[in-house]
Amino acid sequence: MNNSDCIINLGILTSSRADFGIYQPLLELLKKETGINTKLIVFGTHLSERFGRSIQQVYQSGIRVIAECETAPNDDNPSAITNSMAKTMSFMNKVWTENKFDLVLALGDRYEMFAAVSSGLPFNIKFGHIHGGETTTGAIDNAFRHSITLMSAIHFTSNEVYREKVIQLLGNAEGVFNTGALSIDNLCTLDFLSIDEINQQYDIDLNHPAILITLHPETIDYKNNEEYTKIFINSLLNFPEILQVITMPNADTSGLIIRKSLFEYANGRPNVKLVENFGSRAYLSVMKYSSLILGNSSSGFIEASWFPKWVVNVGNRQGGRYRTPNIIDVPFNIDQITSAIRTCMENEVPFVEPVYGDGKAGQRIINHILNELCIDK
Repeated sequence: MNNSDCIINLGILTSSRADFGIYQPLLELLKKETGINTKLIVFGTHLSERFGRSIQQVYQSGIRVIAECETAPNDDNPSAITNSMAKTMSFMNKVWTENKFDLVLALGDRYEMFAAVSSGLPFNIKFGHIHGGETTTGAIDNAFRHSITLMSAIHFTSNEVYREKVIQLLGNAEGVFNTGALSIDNLCTLDFLSIDEINQQYDIDLNHPAILITLHPETIDYKNNEEYTKIFINSLLNFPEILQVITMPNADTSGLIIRKSLFEYANGRPNVKLVENFGSRAYLSVMKYSSLILGNSSSGFIEASWFPKWVVNVGNRQGGRYRTPNIIDVPFNIDQITSAIRTCMENEVPFVEPVYGDGKAGQRIINHILNELCIDK
């Protein structure tokens, strides 16, 4: 059957503002693709007031939402995370029972994404995994990511190194494609906000030197997160003259401890700006004008390499990821974090060879979906 005669029912799992921001360039292409009927399945923190209620961004995407449920944990301890996973699986049981899909896309490595995908196995749901093959040794996400890879039939990796890792995990190369990263697509086409627009919308004046900061919990070593946060904040105290733009952490084990400490730190400090949910356009615009990226976000590995921007990566959460020359790794140590920030502020960022694609990942993903699935129809 020709691709023109083939209609694919595609589901997309989205559990947070983070994965939805990455999906966006793919969603824009899918809206124009007559051979694919796309539906969104929304859960996790999207419907949570505490985490910024990013469901509004999902509604604005123009893609039909067929199911939604708040499954965010009500606390940040292991029991709450497990209960969140159980709630996700129960919600997804109804989704799989009431809907038929030719393929369902899952992105990344979150525990709620793992719960959604694993619940589909008894239903023989065919999954496509985006961002497989990566490694984060300081987070339980590492196990979830590789498990999602093993449960998926088609794989879209962000670079060749990760494609080889997926092939190692699976034992074969069938259905494993290096498409590049969707985040690069976003950057190549994004209409960035201006400095004035950012100031008007968020009261953040990026005419001054700024650090873009995100600190997520280390979920393998979660009992030390309170101490890690104290060290991190004490390092920031050494830079009262620099604007510090802080985005809030994921809903992970010990995440509420970090949130509470950051709110206390920001109180009464005009150089510190906390933002719950920028959305991808504003976040990447702030990155564009910032002097460096600090913390342990995955955006310091892919998006920051495109500009490029200096990155001070702290701790072990992102251990095992592919390193580019703009990244400085430091432990949770005040002196080393402080020294790394000063190095970045005083030196030009090095050249970074593009390793995450050419901005055409979304179209490659669509082409592979059509080629792989329409052969079977």
